Amino acid sequence: MTKKKILITNDDGIYGAGLEPLKKALRAAGQVYSVVPEQERSTASHSLTLHKPLRVKQIGRRDYILNGTPADCVRFAVLHLIPKIDLVVSGINSGVNLGEDVIYSGTVAGAVEAAILRIPALAVSRPPDTDPRAFVLAAKMAARVVRAMLRYKNPKGICFNLNVPASKNGTKESKGIRVTHLGHRLYGKTVTARQDPRGHRYYWLLAKKVLGVPTPGSDVESFDRGYAVLTPLTLDWTATAFLSELKKWKI
Repeated sequence: MTKKKILITNDDGIYGAGLEPLKKALRAAGQVYSVVPEQERSTASHSLTLHKPLRVKQIGRRDYILNGTPADCVRFAVLHLIPKIDLVVSGINSGVNLGEDVIYSGTVAGAVEAAILRIPALAVSRPPDTDPRAFVLAAKMAARVVRAMLRYKNPKGICFNLNVPASKNGTKESKGIRVTHLGHRLYGKTVTARQDPRGHRYYWLLAKKVLGVPTPGSDVESFDRGYAVLTPLTLDWTATAFLSELKKWKI
């Protein structure tokens, strides 16, 4: 039987701590390729590189780096580099992607780009860590989901978002996987102003604190209770519940 072709990308780049554990965990499920950004592209969202050339470099038998975003990596791999990819996995991200995080996330964008290309895809994230050993359990859980994705029918235009809690001792499992909907995360609204040695002001948009809203059944709520959370994401952003009301507007 021909092995399934599995493409890995990420937004943490070639030195991302979750890359090697994920590659190792997925080798039992298929033939693993990786095309990742040559440098970190966190919060790149779904940006594509359209105004400068893309350059690719092979760094291993089935491993490549690209001077682009995660979405670039998937699109380039699928359309040019690796024929007939069966499944895409983006991650493992060092940092969770819950609630509104999915809009900003380069990791999730890698999976969404695959969904646009009608390829089954999974984004995988866990809390920040620089030690690859901390990503082993998340990689094993991702492999479980991948095996299920290869076993069942995947709807076109849908991808999956998996977030795995941190284990305190590197070996403790989560409470299990819960299927959830997106919740809400509140970002700090402050813009931090600073001054460089020449007296010029500059700014940071980074939120000091992110708070989860414990909506019952959401990814945020279930994750905070110690569960790994799996959320199906669709390409259709239509606010369907508001359509009938909008049609009443006199525009």
